[in-house]
Amino acid sequence: MTESNGSVSQGRQQSQEMPDWEKRFRAPRVSLPDWAEDAPDRSLFVSNATGTYELYAWDRASGEQRQVTDRPNGTTDGVLSPDGRWIWWFDDKDGDEFGVWRRQPFTGGADEPGAPGLGPSYPAGLALGRDGRTAVVGRSTDEDGTTIHLAREGQEPVEIYRHRESAGVGDLSHDGTLIALEHTEHGDAMHSALRVVRPDGTTVAELDDTKGGTVELGLEVLGFAPVDGDTRLLIGHQRRGRWEPLVWDVASGEESDLALELPGDVSAEWYPDGSALLIAHSFEARSELFRYDLAARELTRIPTPPGTVSGATARPDGAVEYLWSSSAEPSAVRSTAGGVVLDPPGLKSPGSVPVEDVWVEGPGGRIHALVQKPAGVSGPLPTVFDIHGGPTWHDSDSFAAGPAAWVDHGYAVVRVNYRGSTGYGRAWTDALKHRVGLIELEDIAAVRAWAVESGLADPQRLVLTGGSWGGYLTLLGLGVQPDLWTLGIAAVPVADYVTAYHDEMEALKAMDRTLLGGTPEEVPERFEASSPITYVDQVKAPVYISAGVNDPRCPIRQIENYVKRLQARGAVHEVYRYDAGHGSLVVDERIKQVRLELDFAERYLPKR
Repeated sequence: MTESNGSVSQGRQQSQEMPDWEKRFRAPRVSLPDWAEDAPDRSLFVSNATGTYELYAWDRASGEQRQVTDRPNGTTDGVLSPDGRWIWWFDDKDGDEFGVWRRQPFTGGADEPGAPGLGPSYPAGLALGRDGRTAVVGRSTDEDGTTIHLAREGQEPVEIYRHRESAGVGDLSHDGTLIALEHTEHGDAMHSALRVVRPDGTTVAELDDTKGGTVELGLEVLGFAPVDGDTRLLIGHQRRGRWEPLVWDVASGEESDLALELPGDVSAEWYPDGSALLIAHSFEARSELFRYDLAARELTRIPTPPGTVSGATARPDGAVEYLWSSSAEPSAVRSTAGGVVLDPPGLKSPGSVPVEDVWVEGPGGRIHALVQKPAGVSGPLPTVFDIHGGPTWHDSDSFAAGPAAWVDHGYAVVRVNYRGSTGYGRAWTDALKHRVGLIELEDIAAVRAWAVESGLADPQRLVLTGGSWGGYLTLLGLGVQPDLWTLGIAAVPVADYVTAYHDEMEALKAMDRTLLGGTPEEVPERFEASSPITYVDQVKAPVYISAGVNDPRCPIRQIENYVKRLQARGAVHEVYRYDAGHGSLVVDERIKQVRLELDFAERYLPKR
């Protein structure tokens, strides 16, 4: 057993030019810029230009860019006020996600409390008024559950909502008279209902698709129409088995179903004048954009390259800006007006190899997997099964520095969109309830069998790895399927499900109750069946675990419980602990972690 401090040998790296895999992490990158509704030349974005991910203000008129936040462990949660005067950012401690909102003038100056009188909490949404002095602040704590407050400058915050179950701020109407909330008062954290209230907390309208039989459908707030006095609310629904948008007039109750007849999940946002919607369609790990004219009910495709659009926004001049990448090409913020919107100076990220699509018959239906492998190399290859987190997420044809690093070192990389993943319909996403973890492992095992039988993967050199939920599935897989994997690398995992439940943030407790059907005391057999620590004595493969000591999602105590069990039986394992939360926003730290993972695989995988 090794307690690692990250001090792997770097002599060879230092004596040569920086390798491509490290360049991908160090190359400056930016998020899709947010812009102020009433001051569209003022924008806010995230960048790692200093080596740590921080918030930046951008005055488009002058071209000036200014770093807003500067904290040792980085900052990514920020909101620009509609009038462009203020930048709100969430101030936690070293990634623990428990803190308060602060704000800073767009042009620079001292930070001040955004909502004086509200103590630290986990965030549960934020909506800012166009008047520059109103905020709707969502908070979550173990003691209170979810509370939502109306905060106005010079006044004490007023509580307008409270419930033990998870909830969040959806949006504030253009004129500030209506507040849309998402809530799970019915006890299903995977499927929210909607409520619209006035600033005094009184209810205006409700919409709940979770009622009626055992079929439960979710709703989500996409935003109020950007017009004064307009009571239309754009929402997402699952009534046809996938996410689609509709327009709900909360005053009249009228629902305008768009019926776009696109095969995948669809999201949307308003064009700035409220006459059209910007449609984002995600299907089979790729995405595309459309403009939908509400009056003409016409859908027009917006040309984008094949790959993944990670975010898009319509500007007042009609141009659409979008963050795009593919597995082979690094991300860039582009515009339909032409060119790249933000091109940070400095080191440019090398590309990688294209992804190949594979469909495998599994126990619950066809499984979509994405495969990358070194160019010009034939199998069987050492193969990394890189399992995504979530679980309500999916891998896509988008640029990812982690998988590209494995490919650079001669590995094939397989990413599996197991049951529980988004983008393949509601039934696929909801399939993992009660047999949590075990369902996903069945799908991963089916794709593993294909990889070996096809000649891609060497069965003696198989790495199971992932972060967060992917780290959880890694540890669970090493115990439940001990003969399938050569070694495991788990980042910020769930390792002891019962202890994780008791230590994690309140919103995740609600999610676990939904997934498993109750608390550890109510359904102990389900928690036991789904917990990696239950199977720790069956683990045969060497295990590497990395963990953030301030992580509120996969807390450190439950990881230590698992590690002690490995220690007790003398199992081969290494542990790396770092001073951050659920992952790191510091580039050097990310590179160190990848280097440690590559080094672990090099030492413990058999040579061909």
